[in-house]
Amino acid sequence: MGDLTAQAAELKSRHVPGRPLVLPNAWDAATARLVHKLGFPVVATSSYAVAAAAGYPDDNSMPAEVAFARVAAIAAATPAPVTADLEAGYGLSAKEFTTALHGAGAVGCNLEDSDHRGGLKAIEEQAAWLSALKASTGQPFVLNARIDCFILDAGAPQRDLAEAIERGRAYLAAGADCVYPIGLRDPVRIKEFTAAVGGPVNVHYHFDGPAVPELAALGVARISLGAGLFAVAQRAIKDAVATLGDYSSTVD
Repeated sequence: MGDLTAQAAELKSRHVPGRPLVLPNAWDAATARLVHKLGFPVVATSSYAVAAAAGYPDDNSMPAEVAFARVAAIAAATPAPVTADLEAGYGLSAKEFTTALHGAGAVGCNLEDSDHRGGLKAIEEQAAWLSALKASTGQPFVLNARIDCFILDAGAPQRDLAEAIERGRAYLAAGADCVYPIGLRDPVRIKEFTAAVGGPVNVHYHFDGPAVPELAALGVARISLGAGLFAVAQRAIKDAVATLGDYSSTVD
């Protein structure tokens, strides 16, 4: 953990359309150190992976103190700026949230617009929440506002794109530094979104989707692997254990 103001400025400066910040998301101190050792200048967390490693579902039900303790362990393990995926904020007030974020040593966060009672939060409600977060602290941080239209399958693809653009514009106007239409995979629609929204755009990287240079050419400013590496690790463990053969009869 270093100077948080300088780290926040560095993190924000790396959101450049066409030269995206690439984030292989970590979930503990060991993966954070590995990501940094591999040459990535920023460490991001995956809420799904962090929650799973702590024994919780990825549905905003993880206790806030557990979530921020995990972030603090990651931030303490690396000198790189840390941006944390923190679901929908765990029910904290804006001031409680930003105090916990900075206290954990993070200088950025993802926040989703899913309403865990069902559907999406109203645009005005989410924009007001994002604005309150920015107003709640004098300490800078990079706010990445996730847009969940596509993963919730809210409607027809074109309607979802129009709503996502509307949400992206509203969230940027409310103070978000980047917007994240998670689940938007089609290159044509990614290009349309980045051209229309008017600010830095984060997309999710899929191993079977467009490569990093292709996404950069679409105007993307940030690329996240999300829970992708966690899934790879889980498969690797399963495959390694399979080499042991039929071991069930030897286990008490």
